[in-house]
Amino acid sequence: MILTEEQKAEVAAHTRRYNELKAAGQEHAPRALPQPTSRDAAPIAADTVIHRETTPAGWYWTTRLNRGEALRIVNTSGTSTVSLLAWNSADITERLNHADTIKVQWAARLQKGRVLLSDMGRALLGITEDTSAAHDAVVGGSTAATNQAKYGDGNFRNTRDNFILAAAKLGLDRRDVHPCVSFFAPVAIDADGRFVWSGARRQKGDFVDLRAEMDLLIALSNCPHPLDPAKTYPQASAEVVRHRADAPAADDLCRTATAEAIRAFENNALYFGETSEGALR
Repeated sequence: MILTEEQKAEVAAHTRRYNELKAAGQEHAPRALPQPTSRDAAPIAADTVIHRETTPAGWYWTTRLNRGEALRIVNTSGTSTVSLLAWNSADITERLNHADTIKVQWAARLQKGRVLLSDMGRALLGITEDTSAAHDAVVGGSTAATNQAKYGDGNFRNTRDNFILAAAKLGLDRRDVHPCVSFFAPVAIDADGRFVWSGARRQKGDFVDLRAEMDLLIALSNCPHPLDPAKTYPQASAEVVRHRADAPAADDLCRTATAEAIRAFENNALYFGETSEGALR
């Protein structure tokens, strides 16, 4: 697509305005986000583990995740991408909104301290630990068409179809399947606005911890990302550990890192009929 000079000027004006608003929002962020978690840090106490699951390459898994519990997703081989959908289990019309997760927090980079937001402006999941900060909230998961284009003819499972099956298993249907976020998918955007795959940013043993901020239905799909340059379909399983999370402290990073996160948790407190302080307990 070739832009006219008028269109280029309009794009430039919108870009300037976006950067002004982003700078204003980040200026009021009370806390800086930390470096990634070390892979040998943040062990899970054995007596807090509720369930362990190994999801083979190409397959999906579903679970109910109660408020105050967490999922640790482990890239056991270093080559897996695990995509996620989430719904409020008490009202499935409230679901993960990947667009608001990006724009409300002024960042497409998911990492420790970020929050996954719902389409009601509430916090669904907090990222409490993360070893890579190499995740995708922009491109989305694979489809039958992207798999066919990459791998040719064959029975290659894909994220879209997995989520349709997962939704049915949870009592939902195709219309409840929404855009996902994908962990261990090192997608970046270069200066020309093109997607770039940075494979060195994900390693064997990487993990991310997601703490439930309300009772949720969760679907995970372990399928290769559409931008993964591997020429063959990866045969790499991923491990998931459901466990009881530590109660958040008053200075909990996810809840205090940005003004936008603070508002999201205030919305959670209203939803649960709590004070803002009560929502921390």
